[in-house]
Parts: sequence; structure tokens; C-alpha cells
Amino acid sequence: MSDSQSTDVLPKLPSLRFADVLVRVTGGPDAGLELRLEPGTTRIGTAPSCRLRLSDAAVSRIHCELRVEPGGVTVVDCGSTNGTLVGGLEIVEARLRSSGRVDVGKTALAIDLRGDIEVPLAPRDRFGPLFGSSAAMRRVFHVMATLAPTHATVLIQGETGTGKELAARALHEASKRAAGPFVAVDCGAIAENLIESELFGHVRGAFTGATSNRRGLFEEAAGGTIFLDEIGELPLSLQPKLLRALEGREVRPVGSNAPRPIDVRVIAATNRPLARAVNEGSFREDLYYRLAVVELPLPPLREREEDLAVLANLFHAGVTGSTEPLPPPALESLRGRSWPGNVRELRNFVERSALLGWGASDATEPERAAAPVTSLEAFASADLPLKEARDRCLERFEAMYVAALLRRTGGNVTRAAELAGVSRRYLHRLIFDRGVRGGRDDDADD
Repeated sequence: MSDSQSTDVLPKLPSLRFADVLVRVTGGPDAGLELRLEPGTTRIGTAPSCRLRLSDAAVSRIHCELRVEPGGVTVVDCGSTNGTLVGGLEIVEARLRSSGRVDVGKTALAIDLRGDIEVPLAPRDRFGPLFGSSAAMRRVFHVMATLAPTHATVLIQGETGTGKELAARALHEASKRAAGPFVAVDCGAIAENLIESELFGHVRGAFTGATSNRRGLFEEAAGGTIFLDEIGELPLSLQPKLLRALEGREVRPVGSNAPRPIDVRVIAATNRPLARAVNEGSFREDLYYRLAVVELPLPPLREREEDLAVLANLFHAGVTGSTEPLPPPALESLRGRSWPGNVRELRNFVERSALLGWGASDATEPERAAAPVTSLEAFASADLPLKEARDRCLERFEAMYVAALLRRTGGNVTRAAELAGVSRRYLHRLIFDRGVRGGRDDDADD
């Protein structure tokens, strides 16, 4: 090699430092067990599927979770019978930034934080329709890039509005099944007596009104991906049938004795802590672990505040077509809000503000919905692609429809759900997602 030649130095890939954690069982029937935790979630309990499985009879099947995060460990009780104690105090959720003790049942756990380990991040700031330059989102993008080419079943977890369906679509579009269909199913929006037929299909004469054979959504998704949104709302009576479909890769239409093979990838999503639902008996443990082959948690907006300004400017540009950034006072007003509806709420707020003016953006939704529609821009910009414009129009229609329905029923959510032909739980979620106010429950059992 001549003196004039030199070796190119490759840029270092971005990474994030997570706590290096060792869990030691120091008391109880399993004293002496040790487990080094990986970044992400580790479950502790007596269930065979728990990574740290204990034999203590005072420990619940899924007792608690240890979530290894940058700078520490979060301990989360999963609705256990006897509770989880950190430093002698019973907790629902607690953050350990240094070594400490956790007690579950009659078992004592020593949590040793022994330094840091580096975990790679995605070098890009978007994955499909998802955007985020924060470390939390780039970690998500790295996991998604790893998962997309596989056929693994994925359970996406996150609060309302964090983009679970967008993440599912992005995984599908980056997979080998991208040419196949993407079928989304909202498990909370379908009446309990119809959901089996919707998922698995039915044959003629299977029930009153079944005048012909009908393929279910699993068969409609053949060669592609089926997305089971709000899987935690799936009726308990149907969960064994879904488990059999996932394990046997076949479905049995209602009224038929002949199973039909299916070729689909399954992605599920929930905003409910399913581990807690397992302990409560409202969700089957075996189905949970069949769905959670890989878990993909999406961070709430409050944990990625550095993305807020960029997201707000993107949403503003999408409505107005302007590349001018939002003025500092507008951005400051956004930072002062809690955003319980996460990115969806931020997008709706910015778009309403762009259309109605920032001073009018805090008007109640029923008042906004009553405003006359005079142009397309009242629903969506003509600069948007058709699919995205259609989605925006649908969201605005839903807000107007729900607001009008609540006015008609005097705010009675139960009656409004009956008129709309949907479950009360689904209407509650729609009210929250669309920012509609004025609903109330008049039933005593609420």
C-alpha cells in the first residue's frame, strides 16, 4: 500500500445506552436463581412463559414486569394478588435508577444495576408513515426493521393515539407480503355475536340471515397480513378459537365441519396491559403468549418530547401547504399540554388550529362540529394523497357524527351507542379519540 492511500473510516452507527441489569433471587423457595435482563420487558411469575419463573405459591402467574430502559429499570405490578413491593412500599409502578430490592410474595429479588450496555438505533428518522428523531422512536424503528422481513407474530402495545395501526401497516409494507392484502379488524367495534363470523366466515344456513357462504377476514387476508386491533376487547368465548386458528394455521367457518387453511401474518395491538388481563381472567394466558411472539411497545408522546415540534410542523404543512415553521408562541402552547391522546390528538389539534385559528382551537368539539362545511379544506387538503385525505375526512366525519349523536341523546352514551349500532366501549373510545365532549353514562352499572 502506498503512503498516499488511507483507510476510510465508516461513520459510527447511533446507539443508546441501557442499564446492564442482573436479577438475583436472595430469599424464598427459589433463592440462588440469577438472570441477566435484556433491554425491554421481562416478566416474573409462576407461569411457564415467564422469563424468570418462580415456584413461590404466593406469587401470581404473571406477577410483575421489569422494564429495562435507558438509565434504569421500571418495576410494574401486573395486578398481582399479593402486590409488589419496592423498598418495602407497595407499588403500581416504580423507577429504579440504582440497585434495589423488590419483594414479590415470599420471594426477595436483588436488582443490581452494574453499568450500561449499548443498544443500536436506526440510522433513519422514519419508518413508513411513522416519524421520529428521538432515541425512543429510533429504537422502535431498529426493531421494526429487524422484524419486517420475518413472518413472526407481533404484538404492538401502546396508548391510544401512538400509531399502532400505522406501525402495523409499515411492518406489512416492508415485509415479503407487501403485495398481499392488509386487513385491519377492530375487535372492539364488532358486536360479540357477529365477530366469529367476521373473522372466520360462515356457511349458508349457519344462523338466521346467513343466506349464502361468506369468507371471513382471515381468508380475505390470504397472502398478506391481518391486523387485530384492540385484541384485549376480544370476547373470552372466542379466544380459544382464535388460539386454534393461530396454532393450526386454519379456520373453521361458522356452521362448517371442514377447516380451511390460512396463509397470513398476524399482527395484534392493544392499549390495555394484557398481563393484568391475564391475572384478572379476562384474557387467556396461552393466547397472550401466542400473540406476543415479539412485542413492540410504542412510546407515548410525553416520552418523545423532542419530536413534538417536528410533528406539529409536519401536520401544519399537511393542511396549509406552507413550509413556514409554526411561530414560537404556538409551539410553546403545544409543549404546555399533556397530550393524553398522543400523536393523534396533536395532529387533530394542529389541523383544527390551522383551519380555525389558534385562538379558536380550544372550542368544544360539538361546537366545531356544528359549523357549516363550505369547502374540501374543512375536511382535508387537496394536496394530500387520496388515501390520506380520505382518512382525514373520515376522522372529521366521525367527530361530527358522534357530536350530533350525543346532542340527540342529551349526552347519554349508552343510548347513543344503541342508535349507532356499536358497543358502548367502542363509542367511548371514539369519543376520546376524536376529542368530543358532552357524553355521560346514565346506566347504574357504569
